[in-house]
Amino acid sequence: MSTSIDFSSTTLANALYDSSHQELELDFRDGSRYVYSGVSPDLFQGLLVAPSKGRFFNERLRGRLPFRRLHET
Repeated sequence: MSTSIDFSSTTLANALYDSSHQELELDFRDGSRYVYSGVSPDLFQGLLVAPSKGRFFNERLRGRLPFRRLHET
């Protein structure tokens, strides 16, 4: 099951979470797109409720999980 969320963040535009594969696809405001692997449902929920999506990303996702860059949006 996949969940798509739009953000009103200065860093993140939107996210698509695939719970069956624990993958999180993030679209950034600069047009870049990445997929992060090994994102638990709890970690995704933490992103959703974080007051600052960019800060949460930098503290909990960036440099901590395997990722791959996708095409520009």
